[in-house]
Amino acid sequence: MDYANILTAIPLEFTPQDDIVLLEPYHYLGKNPGKEIRSQLIEAFNYWLDVKKEDLEVIQNVVGMLHTASLLMDDVEDSSVLRRGSPVAHLIYGIPQTINTANYVYFLAYQEIFKLRPTPIPMPVIPPSSASLQSSVSSASSSSSASSENGGTSTPNSQIPFSKDTYLDKVITDEMLSLHRGQGLELFWRDSLTCPSEEEYVKMVLGKTGGLFRIAVRLMMAKSECDIDFVQLVNLISIYFQIRDDYMNLQSSEYAHNKNFAEDLTEGKFSFPTIHSIHANPSSRLVINTLQKKSTSPEILHHCVNYMRTETHSFEYTQEVLNTLSGALERELGRLQGEFAEANSKIDLGDVESEGRTGKNVKLEAILKKLADIPL
Repeated sequence: MDYANILTAIPLEFTPQDDIVLLEPYHYLGKNPGKEIRSQLIEAFNYWLDVKKEDLEVIQNVVGMLHTASLLMDDVEDSSVLRRGSPVAHLIYGIPQTINTANYVYFLAYQEIFKLRPTPIPMPVIPPSSASLQSSVSSASSSSSASSENGGTSTPNSQIPFSKDTYLDKVITDEMLSLHRGQGLELFWRDSLTCPSEEEYVKMVLGKTGGLFRIAVRLMMAKSECDIDFVQLVNLISIYFQIRDDYMNLQSSEYAHNKNFAEDLTEGKFSFPTIHSIHANPSSRLVINTLQKKSTSPEILHHCVNYMRTETHSFEYTQEVLNTLSGALERELGRLQGEFAEANSKIDLGDVESEGRTGKNVKLEAILKKLADIPL
């Protein structure tokens, strides 16, 4: 080793071979894909947004990377055993390597966003001084506080005081913050054995689950000529999706095969049915004690689920909430289809084929119909 010329003797770039090692936990999980609901939603929303093919592929890659990385982290934080019917990544590659891989993929996804820009962004060569770094941290903290005071809601495209290309950074930053805030609240409730209210649960879901859904659609909105705001529909889909997922975790034989029976109880997770059951009968500690023990005993888990079914009727209540949300989804979908049809009718299409661009989103309707069909 020539240490006298160390800076020229060793290449500064990491190689593809390095990435094979660094990304192995990520590729391990990716080889066993899920239901690809996010990819399906991207395709469905593109009926309205009509994003260019090359941009859409980038957005699909970004969402897929962030989703898979978040699953790697979720499994570590929840001490999961199975994911999609196979052993979780950290049981094979170890917790430190899996966490590093997930974090690495987060930044790879952010790097992928650069492809959506019309021109490359010059990268800084000189790192900021400690003073400027502290100023940046303070500025970011102030911005975050302002966002929290405003309820963490997104700003419509028409109100963005900067270019759409700068908005790409804002989308990723906003929603990754939302995702981690939601995840952090859920972990806090679990580890402190604090049962949230239904309102607090929905707020958490809009952060944790809604973050990834919104990243996809907000990036598409930023690269689209369509001025319609689809964020509220995405939020409704997020809430419905998570409550449905919580219901199936405790009721579906399909989930029991791909994970473990009533895995949410074993993880100590305050899911929607358990939150209702605890508040429905505050004098009973059966559910909250089951969560505290994080038991894997089938007898204990079945006993708790049966209590929730027959005593507090929490699954019946969850179905009622899902039905109500389904109605809200239908109304919002109908409103947006009408708005799109009206906007599209004002465009002089000339010789362009207009059939199928009337506003009726058949793909999205099919996805929502499939979600409403809950297998047991």
